[in-house]
Amino acid sequence: MDNEQAKLDAFKRLLTIMDELREQCPWDRKQTLESLRNLTIEETYELADAILNQDLDEVKEEIGDIMLHMVFYAKIADEKGAFDIADALETVCDKLVKRHPHIYGDLTVADEEEVKKNWEQLKLQEGKKSVLSGVPRSLPAMVKAYRMQEKTSKVGFEWETPEQVWDKVEEEMQEFRETLQETENQEKREEEFGDILFSLINYARFQNIDPETALERINRKFKKRFEYIEANAPRDLQDMSLAEMDELWNAAKAH
Repeated sequence: MDNEQAKLDAFKRLLTIMDELREQCPWDRKQTLESLRNLTIEETYELADAILNQDLDEVKEEIGDIMLHMVFYAKIADEKGAFDIADALETVCDKLVKRHPHIYGDLTVADEEEVKKNWEQLKLQEGKKSVLSGVPRSLPAMVKAYRMQEKTSKVGFEWETPEQVWDKVEEEMQEFRETLQETENQEKREEEFGDILFSLINYARFQNIDPETALERINRKFKKRFEYIEANAPRDLQDMSLAEMDELWNAAKAH
C-alpha cells in the first residue's frame, strides 16, 4: 500500500468510527458544537505544550486528538444539514488556491514577505471589512497583539527599523513611570503598562522572537527552579528569609 493510500484509509477509518460513536455512544451522541468548544481549546494547548517539549510522539497524538474534534464538528454540522467534512475541506482547498496565485496563477513574488502582503490584500478583495477582521477576539492578549501588529504591517503600517521600535518602548516606560507618580487611577496605570507590553511585543516581532513562546519558556524555567527550592528547603518556606531562598535559587540555576 502506498503512503498516500494509507493516509486516505486512515482518514476514512476516522470518519467511520465517528459515525459509529455518534450513533452508539451516549456521551458522543450528547455532544454539541458548544460542548466541544472548551475541549478543543484544551487539546490545542496540549499540542502547543508538546511542540515546546519537542516531543514528536506527543505531537502525533495531539494532532490526532484535534483531527478528531474537527471531524466531530463536521459530523454535527452534517446532521444539521449545514455542511459535511468534504465541504469544509473543499472550502479550504479553494481558499488556498485562490490565495496562492504565485503557485496556481501567473503572479510572481520575490520572497515570503510579498506572499504575506499579497495574502492580506486578497482577503480584503474577498470582502473582509478590515485587515484585523481575521484576528479572533478570544485569542490570548499577547498572541492577539502579535497577530494584529503582524497583519497591519503587511499593509504598510509599520516602523522602519528596530531602533525606532525600541525608542517607543523606552518612551512608553517613561510615560508609565510618570503615571505612577501622578495618579492613583488604576485604569490609567493599567493602560500605560499595556502600552509597554504592546511595544515590547512589537520589538520582539522585529527581532523574530515569538513573545508567547519566550514567556512560556521563562514560566517553565521559573517553575522548575522554584520547585527545586521547595524540594531542598531545610524548613517551611514561610520560615525562611529571602536571602536563604535566593541561595537555593542560585543553586537551582547551577543545578
